[in-house]
Amino acid sequence: MKDTDPAALAPTPWHTLSPSDTAARLAVDPALGLAPPAIAERRQRHGPNRLPEAKRRPPWLRFLGQFHNPLIYVLLAAGLTTLALGHLVDAGVILGVVLINAVIGHIQEGKAERALDAVRGMLAAHATVLRQGERQQIDAGDLVPGDLVLLEAGDKVPADLRLLQARNLRVVEAALTGESAPVDKDTAATAADAGVGDRRGLCHSGTLVACGTGCGVVVATGAQTEIGRIGTLVGEVRTLATPLTRRLDRFARQITAAILAVSVLTMAWGHFVAGMAPLELFLAVVGLAVAAIPEGMPAVVTIVLAIGTRVMARKQAIVRRLPAVESLGSVTVICSDKTGTLTRNEMTAVRVVLADRELRITGTGYAPNGSFLMNDQVCQTCDSAALQALLHCALLCNDARVHRDETGEWRMTGDPTEGALITLAHKGGLDAAEGIQAHPRVDAIPFESERQYMATLHHDHAGHHEVLLKGAPERVLALCATQAGGQPLDAAHWAAALERAASAGERVLALARADWPADHAEIDIADMRPRFEMLGLVGIIDPPRDEAIAAVAECQQAGIRIKMITGDHAVTAAAIGRQLGLRAGHALTGDVIATLDAAALRRAAQDTDVFARASPEHKLRLIAALQAEGHLVAMTGDGVNDAPALKAADVGVAMGGKGTDAAREAADLVLTDDNFATIARAVREGRVVYDNIKKSLMHMLPTNGGEAGVILLAIFAGLPLPVTAAQILWVNTVTSVTLALSLAFEPAEPGVMRHAPRPTGESIITRALGTRILYVIALMVAATFWVFHWELARGAALETARTAAVNTIVVCELFYLFNVRHFTRHAFRWETLTGNRVALGVALLLVLLQLLFTYAPTLQQLFRSTPLSLSSWTMIVAIGAGLFVLVELEKAWLRRSNVDRL
Repeated sequence: MKDTDPAALAPTPWHTLSPSDTAARLAVDPALGLAPPAIAERRQRHGPNRLPEAKRRPPWLRFLGQFHNPLIYVLLAAGLTTLALGHLVDAGVILGVVLINAVIGHIQEGKAERALDAVRGMLAAHATVLRQGERQQIDAGDLVPGDLVLLEAGDKVPADLRLLQARNLRVVEAALTGESAPVDKDTAATAADAGVGDRRGLCHSGTLVACGTGCGVVVATGAQTEIGRIGTLVGEVRTLATPLTRRLDRFARQITAAILAVSVLTMAWGHFVAGMAPLELFLAVVGLAVAAIPEGMPAVVTIVLAIGTRVMARKQAIVRRLPAVESLGSVTVICSDKTGTLTRNEMTAVRVVLADRELRITGTGYAPNGSFLMNDQVCQTCDSAALQALLHCALLCNDARVHRDETGEWRMTGDPTEGALITLAHKGGLDAAEGIQAHPRVDAIPFESERQYMATLHHDHAGHHEVLLKGAPERVLALCATQAGGQPLDAAHWAAALERAASAGERVLALARADWPADHAEIDIADMRPRFEMLGLVGIIDPPRDEAIAAVAECQQAGIRIKMITGDHAVTAAAIGRQLGLRAGHALTGDVIATLDAAALRRAAQDTDVFARASPEHKLRLIAALQAEGHLVAMTGDGVNDAPALKAADVGVAMGGKGTDAAREAADLVLTDDNFATIARAVREGRVVYDNIKKSLMHMLPTNGGEAGVILLAIFAGLPLPVTAAQILWVNTVTSVTLALSLAFEPAEPGVMRHAPRPTGESIITRALGTRILYVIALMVAATFWVFHWELARGAALETARTAAVNTIVVCELFYLFNVRHFTRHAFRWETLTGNRVALGVALLLVLLQLLFTYAPTLQQLFRSTPLSLSSWTMIVAIGAGLFVLVELEKAWLRRSNVDRL
């Protein structure tokens, strides 16, 4: 047979070919496998069965990239200028802040570059192959197209395979498609347009064999596999800037332009109007720049985010990228995967249909806790012989087992659907060990996709034999002649019940039984004829988490849209969506998404909440469509199929427990409890963090603005400077960072989750916040000049007047700290002092530092400060208290104007 050119391999729709055609295309004998010469030639041509490593920026380039910011440029220029002028303390503080910020950013970015490593980790380590007729165990990386791979339960599929043989083969593809239940596999060809989850003749790399055996020929390795294609998508997705970084960048440009404009204006005034000496004027402008630049802002923002990270970690959310802390608080849409995120990823029996009644089953997962309800009333299972017979069948015609692990959690071994049935039996009071001992299995017909049923033969130690049957309803009903009580089979009753369960997105199994001759110790396919008694139907679904339902409602109340994007079937997705409170009247499927152009998809993404049978490419397009509509998008997921979308979203949220490494490494946030409700708590914390960043800036910027305003007023009025450059830096060091940083520990504002998300284009300095900052700057400038000239008028020395001016600025900042603990709520309450112990502690520390500044001989020599009299301190404290009252009056005016956040 002639070998195939590798260029023709990649686009081949292998799922459309028959096993014989596939073997012919790949030039392999299905009975013998490849020979060594063909293996060597194909390995040379296709390379190893591994994913290629992405090209990354070297660490030194990543580090330099942290300085690419307009504000950082100004800070560097100011630091270098002050260094050249001999102001070593000033320069050291400024350059130190810049360096610390760069180091933190460098470390965080390095952690975020491991997504592809995790995708590579999805590949199997070993593979069992047939080469030259011999069974061999090889490194999975040595597989080549055309290799024959043998599969059995528990194996991780090592490459993309076209099945040549399959016996009772079921594969768990949840990590790839999002579908909870194992997928039946066979050798039949499927339609060309079949999605990944519907290609029954293919087994994909990285999926897990749940049961059965099979043999497949390798059709794709490495980057050509489905997982490899996803890895390529992850590598191609660009990480988007967060709202915080965008707002800070915009603010940095604005403040840079403002500082440059004011500096130029001051230079012109000093030279042409005031006639100042060039060196004196230059030093004054440098002092102005040092005063105006909020050099503590990068450090404060980083530390506030880091504190938010620690708080989130206590709430089961691990932050991998600092700005994501705030980003969550700004999201307008959360796109969530279904399986394992909104649902438990544990199949659960929720409906039982008997011949005369229909029951609803409570409890979720594999824990045997729950009740049987009829018309919302608890019914006792022991009172119904028909129900007991169904539970007896569910327990014994079953190969799964549930047990408690060492942590006390209930775990299931075997097929998830069978796990749901055995849990149902346990809820009904049956015990697996006792049932097996009382009714041991004699023979069985295992489940196969061609038959769509499983049958087991049991005896009861008293000579009575019975066959228990479970499977697809249409197959089981065809083998039934009667139903409970010996009544003729009511086909219409069962058809109606089946339609109700299926329309609710449930996977339905039928259970039946038949008495068996005592002299027959085995069962055969020929014995399977219409002789069974129909026991009932069981509806099974992967149910939504109770806490997820509440979390979705909370997010919707906060103005956040929730959209479910899953690889599962449309009916199932819609049913789960309705239970979650989503608009699930119409689920948009992946094949429809593929036909929509960009504009149509943007409209559909706005109007639809449930998306089904979605591939990784579909998820990327949906996220891009929502972002194009101006939404800030968070994406949650746990599978490798979610990794590209997690990286493309503004905030990627991965499940840390049952999620894959690929999802965790691509995400910004990892939930350690796999609970969607934790996202609601994280969103709340993100809003708190953003509010606290704004409070920190609202406290820091008036300090810098007040200092700059004092210098500007002195220059333009031709007066001596009330504070020196060294004193300015002292104030910046002890107040801008310490007091502003204490606001990182502020609790949430009332109603933080009742507000709509902030507009994505909103500046970090809103009009209301800017007005507050200018108002406080004016008060501080007035207060500083008042005290400065009051001291001079009393005959105090210039150094004493400057010492009083510095203390006035600090005391005003100290009083103002308790103003900004709330945006508009009044501060005349005991909670203002006790609600943030860190703020109170920092305030006491600041008082001590100012006493040292005023009275310690060493600091007096360094900053040219002098002791102050009691009357000076009385005036300073009175001025600070007056500022506090005036700011509270402004807050009262805002409250009357219905403004509750700045």
